[in-house]
Amino acid sequence: MTKIRSTTVLAINHNGEVAIGADGQATMGNYVAKSNVKKIRKLQDGKIVTGFAGSTADAFTLLERFDEKLNSYGGNMKRAAIELAKDWRMDRYLRKLEAMLITADKDEVLIVSGTGDVLEPDHDIAAIGSGAMYAQSAALALKKHAAHMSAEEIVKESLTIAGNICIYTNTNLIIEKVG
Repeated sequence: MTKIRSTTVLAINHNGEVAIGADGQATMGNYVAKSNVKKIRKLQDGKIVTGFAGSTADAFTLLERFDEKLNSYGGNMKRAAIELAKDWRMDRYLRKLEAMLITADKDEVLIVSGTGDVLEPDHDIAAIGSGAMYAQSAALALKKHAAHMSAEEIVKESLTIAGNICIYTNTNLIIEKVG
């Protein structure tokens, strides 16, 4: 899988709720270019929520293609993700895009990468970006030991922890619930 720096995106399916969030930091080289970027997008009237890591222009290209696939396949998220991954891997133009996506609906969370991967993550927790392992570790612990927390609360706390550790992640968070 491609290693994307400069952001953290996290999604979790917990106690029947699905939430996805991202930090707001955009870096250019070794400096912070913007601190409040919105990396979360709602699609299909909010039934599907996506988050991206990587080059912003590349991510918007992928989001646009993913939305087209959703429309072509009647809102079937998994089918649209698989078809996007196929195109991404096969198309000479798309292959050069440097981004990753997390996409979630009310039932599942998927990671989509340019290497053709469409992954259903273990424990219903998906994380991408430079702070992914920090956020994922925190979310795993919270899901296990703080079952009373909502999906949204776990995403917020986990991203805050990642933002306090990873220099490419901040704590200006955007969090959306799916549904």
